[in-house]
Amino acid sequence: MEFPGLYNYWIVTGLMMGGLYIVISRRNLVKKLIGVAIFQASVFVFYITIGKVSGGTAPIVFVGNMTYSNPLPHVLILTAIVVGVAIMAVGLALVVRIKEAYGAIEEDEINRQDNNR
Repeated sequence: MEFPGLYNYWIVTGLMMGGLYIVISRRNLVKKLIGVAIFQASVFVFYITIGKVSGGTAPIVFVGNMTYSNPLPHVLILTAIVVGVAIMAVGLALVVRIKEAYGAIEEDEINRQDNNR
């Protein structure tokens, strides 16, 4: 089976759909965080893909080359990676606190305990 077109866009689409499916279908909070991380990775790959110019070089002026790649998407990805790690750390810390408070990390069990209070 051969995919037509640009492979990186197929990879981005597959990662996005996989991450979204995990977030929607799983009831475990840690698995949901993993789905969010996969979705974030797909966005990173997408931005890196659109930031690359075919035949482009670093934006340094020299004789003979007039095609440059914009470094801004790559810089934004570095910032997004740092934010993604921070979000994952906060999410995991919240899961630990939920586990301490409810004794479970499954949504159904947490909702059942909330409804009984």
